[in-house]
Amino acid sequence: MRTNDTATTGLLAGVAAFLIWGLAPLYFNQLQGIPAAEILAHRSLWSLALALLIMLLLGKLPTLKATLRDGKKVRTLALTTALIGGNWLVFIWAINNGHLLESSLGYYINPLLNIVLGVLFLGEKLRRLQWLAVALAAMGIIHELWQFGRVPVIALFLAGSFALYGLARKRAPVESLTGLAVETLFMMPVALIYLFLSTSPTSNLLHNNWELNGLLLLAGPITLVPLLLFTIAARRLNLSTLGFLQYIGPSLMLVVATQAFGEPFSEGKLTTFMFVWVGLALYSIDALAQRRKLHLQGKATL
Repeated sequence: MRTNDTATTGLLAGVAAFLIWGLAPLYFNQLQGIPAAEILAHRSLWSLALALLIMLLLGKLPTLKATLRDGKKVRTLALTTALIGGNWLVFIWAINNGHLLESSLGYYINPLLNIVLGVLFLGEKLRRLQWLAVALAAMGIIHELWQFGRVPVIALFLAGSFALYGLARKRAPVESLTGLAVETLFMMPVALIYLFLSTSPTSNLLHNNWELNGLLLLAGPITLVPLLLFTIAARRLNLSTLGFLQYIGPSLMLVVATQAFGEPFSEGKLTTFMFVWVGLALYSIDALAQRRKLHLQGKATL
């Protein structure tokens, strides 16, 4: 019974995390007209403030201090700071400049890119369906280039930066909350300097109305809450279930882009997505088959 309750808690937390990530563009769109770098500055500052508050309440500040004294972890987290900071910046810019559909494509591509990085950096070997899944995603990108005469730069940057971020975080095994606190701490000086030197009329909170300041402060919870929910889910669910849940985010982004923001979804764009979707379907089938195989092997050894 306890196991079922744990799995249910993990499932609810995972669904909630990806729902928030998928619907986050609706929030960032409310800040349209504010430079993406300024939104990023507020996102990092208020995420840091909230992370420190939660760590204080949970008695985890000693963990943060210990991490900051670990030179290897600090160097790795400096790299992850650059990767996640770039990812956030491009994502915010894409939302407020009519490119959410391409952002959605990027997060669909991300799981398949993770497979490639596993081969290149972790010595993993691809199974046949995994090779086919990656090949289909590559064909989708080639189709985009052929159909529209351009590489989907935003999609590839978001997928690549987030995949590299995940890979780098594997090299520095730090709890999610602690890692985010360190990353936003590293962002803080740049954020403060930007806000101090910025000529944007909204960069000074004292000059804004309370509604706008409230929206800017909300960037902290919008960043931190889904991360904490995801951590809960990751501890309670197997990887294949978590893998399926990750499609909720880009699927919601696609709906928001086409239905709320009115971005065009042409036949050519649909074809690009179809290549990636079929690749993801094969990736999921392979993951389920592998899980079943390991389960049967485990039973056989009992």
